[in-house]
Amino acid sequence: MLTGELRNRVDKVWEAFWTGGISNPLTVIEQITYLLFIKRLDELQTREELKTNMLGGKPGKKYFSPGQQDLRWSKFKNFAPEKMYKIFTKEDGVFPLMKNLASENGSSYSKYLKGATFMIPTPNLLDKVVGMLSEIPMDDLDTKGDLYEYLLSKIATAGQNGQFRTPRHIIKMMVELMEPKEDDIVCDPAAGTCGFLVAVSEYFREHKPDLFHKQSFRSHYNTKMFNGNEFDATMIRIGAMNMLLHGIENPNLNDIDSLSESNAGMKDKYTLVLANPPFKGSLDYESVESGLLKIVKTKKTELLFLALMLRSLKVGGRCAVIVPDGVLFGSSNAHKALRKEIIDNHQLEGVISMPSGVFKPYAGVSTAILIFTKTGKGGTSKVWFYDMTADGYSLDDKRQKIENDDIPDIISKWKNKKDGADRKRTDKSFQVPVKEIRDNGFDLSINKYKEVTYEQIVYQHPKRILSEIKEIEKEKEDALKKLEELI
Repeated sequence: MLTGELRNRVDKVWEAFWTGGISNPLTVIEQITYLLFIKRLDELQTREELKTNMLGGKPGKKYFSPGQQDLRWSKFKNFAPEKMYKIFTKEDGVFPLMKNLASENGSSYSKYLKGATFMIPTPNLLDKVVGMLSEIPMDDLDTKGDLYEYLLSKIATAGQNGQFRTPRHIIKMMVELMEPKEDDIVCDPAAGTCGFLVAVSEYFREHKPDLFHKQSFRSHYNTKMFNGNEFDATMIRIGAMNMLLHGIENPNLNDIDSLSESNAGMKDKYTLVLANPPFKGSLDYESVESGLLKIVKTKKTELLFLALMLRSLKVGGRCAVIVPDGVLFGSSNAHKALRKEIIDNHQLEGVISMPSGVFKPYAGVSTAILIFTKTGKGGTSKVWFYDMTADGYSLDDKRQKIENDDIPDIISKWKNKKDGADRKRTDKSFQVPVKEIRDNGFDLSINKYKEVTYEQIVYQHPKRILSEIKEIEKEKEDALKKLEELI
């Protein structure tokens, strides 16, 4: 957990970046990410050296040769700012070494450093950042994970192509609803900062810590469980570091566009998909993988991603995905065809309607969460709806913590939805038979099925109101007369 003092340090360094001329939040995080990787290399070699000194035997992997000791974090952190900066930028310095190690190491994170560029403009700024990171206990999984999450929370502007960061509490809710299994193969086809994948890891550490004592689970966890695609090189570097700092050493991250032909092999591979794909914009048919167009003929990214998720799941695989409201009630042939595909050929289980302020300050779009299972032979009988009106935060740009929060109720009602089969349509959650949904053209908007109770308000007759006003006026006059008599 980050203390208030550490938060203040992060804030000061962040401000230093901005005053130093680096105004893009992603660039700031990316530069800090590089430093975290450099710090980690020194920690890994130090650990191997201690092991060799204590147990003897052959020394482990070395990242720094005897002539490169000044390039280690534990050394240069004590140098004067100008000397430290020179060691970073010279031809055989820290940053070039990091890129060379990236090409040799082959880990899931290091391979994305080939195109890294050092952009910290001044020695004093570099000294401040190194000083801040040196004082954070990076051997504490929770602290370093919280540090990175705090950095990511500072992304206050939407990215390109409709990208924006999904609130952590919404991600956690979706993971809690899906209850990941120890043999799940999880994928986020629009991984971004890898928030969903990190949340799955945290779910196991919180709810099933004993699994980490099993060799079979640890092997699966470290090699096959976590998968993601992201076409933005900066985002995939940030996402990979996010996972690394949360204890996930070797996730399978691919720097590709999930909707392109390069991802044609993404079929029947995963048992759990969690995602918040880009909503904005449309693509040319030529740039979309042909197999997806066979499922739904459209240029809209939100529909194409849904088709991708269906295709990428194994039979029996589950999905929880955030979609714009238009997906629920859009009247185009593509919208209707995709909803029909999910409902008739697979099993649509739940629709959670979220208020429009959930994604502020990034966007004010109204969204929902679809939960479905790939069956290939139908199975939808009733669909569970929930009308979320509060998520524990104010629905304005400030997003301040408030008491009203439907999330605990959503999780509870979802896990016990069989007990609420007869719940009234006026309640926050209720179930709708699939026949009724078909009769409504596969419309999934909650307002189509929710019943609103109107209470009749009886007002007094205007004459009665006027009479009461006159009585009040008379009382005021009497009071003034008594006051005059006293004077």
